[in-house]
Amino acid sequence: MASIVFSPTFFLCSSSSSSSINRRVRAEPLRRRLDSSSFAPSPLQRCGMEPLEFGNRSPPFIPILNDKMLPGLLVSPQTRGTGGNHDSRLRIFSGNANPALSQEIASYLGLQLGKIKIKRFADGEIYVQLQESVRGCDVFLVQPTCPPANENLMELLIMIDACRRASAKNITAVIPYFGYSRADRKTQERESIGAKLVANLITKAGANHVLACDLHSGQSMGYFDIPVDHVYAQPVILDYLSSKTISSDDLVVVSPDVGGVARARAFAKKLSDAPLAIVDKRRHGHNAAEVLNLIGDVKGKVAIMLDDMIDTAVYDIFKDFCPPAVERLSSDLFQEVIVTNTIPVPEQNSFPQLTVLSVANILGETIWRVHDDCSLSSIFQ
Repeated sequence: MASIVFSPTFFLCSSSSSSSINRRVRAEPLRRRLDSSSFAPSPLQRCGMEPLEFGNRSPPFIPILNDKMLPGLLVSPQTRGTGGNHDSRLRIFSGNANPALSQEIASYLGLQLGKIKIKRFADGEIYVQLQESVRGCDVFLVQPTCPPANENLMELLIMIDACRRASAKNITAVIPYFGYSRADRKTQERESIGAKLVANLITKAGANHVLACDLHSGQSMGYFDIPVDHVYAQPVILDYLSSKTISSDDLVVVSPDVGGVARARAFAKKLSDAPLAIVDKRRHGHNAAEVLNLIGDVKGKVAIMLDDMIDTAVYDIFKDFCPPAVERLSSDLFQEVIVTNTIPVPEQNSFPQLTVLSVANILGETIWRVHDDCSLSSIFQ
């Protein structure tokens, strides 16, 4: 049985970064400058449908995904304007958590990252200063709250506060990885619900909109008192798998626990309604689990195990990814481990079976649609 592991988040206990990751799939380069008379037909026009109207703005050609169109449309971004900061009211700023992803998002949109100064004082306090005006602007702050979680979360909060005090019209926190998302309910007496606390902090800091990618549980959206758009990396991984010569009859999608069944079932439907298998396990503590049973048939199949995070990789190969998982995942047990770049992957945690896919295009597309007041649901259909 061949095994392929997919997780939108590759969670590492390291703050270092690397640009040389095994088989990294990056966002496409900056879109070309075209005048209105030379636009190629949009995906909607090629399907015999009328394109969406966008008022007096340059029409962004938006890939619409459905059962008849591959999610690969997201890999080739369409021309949105004349290059550079073509929309003076749209601003993208990056924190220190994942600047490479922020740059890819900005490139997809044909923008330059906003100028911002972030530094630490000698006592560890964070200082943030916007070095350009954002008055009346639609500001998007890209900052996953990955390790070091508390540092990156505090940095995001101070960035939001700086934008609010600079009179930004709208402030959207783009959080590719939402830290504390596992603390979404009480499982024992006298426990905190960290996800709700973090949601309150982001709201009180001044954000009026959140973009989050593959939340650990959908209920976390309800902890915010502001609009939350949930972005899925599913089209990216489906596009990648479609390039492989794997017969649909040989596939089985495996959920690593009962809680991930809904996610795995939705993914299986996109893979020609592939069969589903479930790992039955018991948790004995944080990062500690015991596998009791496997429900379903995986013999002779290509098993695609799907979850939102990778941790210690003890059978449950998904929750937060720490050093023990590198050795386990790089063994001969797995043919390939597929993750996304929602958080940076340090070079020391790379291994031959690791493939990193970029979510920059899908996040960039979502940002544009939010800015232009367009529907998001068609991206993930």
